[in-house]
Amino acid sequence: MARSVLVAGGAGFIGSQVCKRLAAAGLTPVAYDTLEKGHDWAVRWGPLERGDIGDEQRLAEVFARHKPDAVIHLAGYIEVGESMRDPDRYWHNNTVKTKTLIEFAETHGVERFVFSSTCAVYGSPRTPRLAETHPFSPASVYGETKLAVEELLRAPGRRMRSIALRYFNAAGADPDGEIGEAHDPESHLMPLAIDALLGTGRPLSIYGGDYDTPDGTGVRDFVHVDDLADAHVRALGYLANGGTAKALNVGSGQGYSVRQLIDATARLAGGTVPHSIGPRRAGDVAKLVCDTSLIQRELGWVPTHGLEAQIEHALRWRRKMPR
Repeated sequence: MARSVLVAGGAGFIGSQVCKRLAAAGLTPVAYDTLEKGHDWAVRWGPLERGDIGDEQRLAEVFARHKPDAVIHLAGYIEVGESMRDPDRYWHNNTVKTKTLIEFAETHGVERFVFSSTCAVYGSPRTPRLAETHPFSPASVYGETKLAVEELLRAPGRRMRSIALRYFNAAGADPDGEIGEAHDPESHLMPLAIDALLGTGRPLSIYGGDYDTPDGTGVRDFVHVDDLADAHVRALGYLANGGTAKALNVGSGQGYSVRQLIDATARLAGGTVPHSIGPRRAGDVAKLVCDTSLIQRELGWVPTHGLEAQIEHALRWRRKMPR
C-alpha cells in the first residue's frame, strides 16, 4: 500500500471522505485542491496543498514535499446540465488537465492511480442493471470527458497501474457527522430536497415527470459517500496486490425514483418537500441502476448504508453544516 497518497479534489464532498478513510487505514492523505469547489474546513486528516491538476510547477513542489506513490483523482466538474451548456470548459478541466496529471504522475514514479469516473459513460441503459461490459454511449459532455480519461489511462505503454471507479449517485454524509456535501450552488438531488424541506433552499425542481418509469420521474442508484470512500481505499490495495480490472462500477444495486426519494425524505424528516415538475434536462436518461457483481468479486466491497441511512446522515449534516 502507498504511504502518502495525493488526493486531487481532497477538499470536496467525496474527496474529504476518502481522506478520512485513508487516514483510518494508516496512510497519509495529501489533499490537493484549488478550493474552487472544495472547502478548507473539510481537510482534517492530512495536509492541504492548494493547486491545480494542470499546473506542473505546483505539482512538482507538492510531489517533492510529500513523495506520494499513489494518486486518487476526484478533481473534476460533475454537473451534467452545465457540461451541455459549456462543453469546452468541461473538456479542458476534466480531460486536458487530467492528461497533465496522469503524465506527471507517471513520470514521477507514481505506481497506482485511482480515477473518479461515472456511470454516465454508458448512456441510456440497454439492460435493467448496468454492468462494466455495457456499451459506451455517453448522453452528456460530462460522460464523454470521463470516458476520454479512462481511455488515456488504458493507453498502450502506460507503466502506471490504474483503475476507474464508475460512480453512480453519491449521497449521504459522514456517518460521524464531521463532514458532508456543501456545493455552492448545490446541484444534487438529496441535499436540494432536504434544503427545500428545511426552508434553507428553494422548492425542489424535478427535471421531467414523463419518463418511462413507474411514477414518471427518473430512477437512480444512490450510494453512500462513506461506502464510496471505502471502495477507493480497497482499490488502492487491489492495485498493489496485482488486481487487473481496469474499471469497476460503484453503486448500491438498487434504484429509487425522484418521487420515492422525496417521499422518504418527507417521512424521515417529518415534513414536506416543496417541489414542482419541469421539463427534462439535456443529458439525463430515464434509469441508471448499478450491477455490483464485479466490484463485490474483485474488491470484496458491498454497500453498508441504504437509502434511509443516506437521507438521515445528509439531513443531520444539512442542519449543522457551515453556510
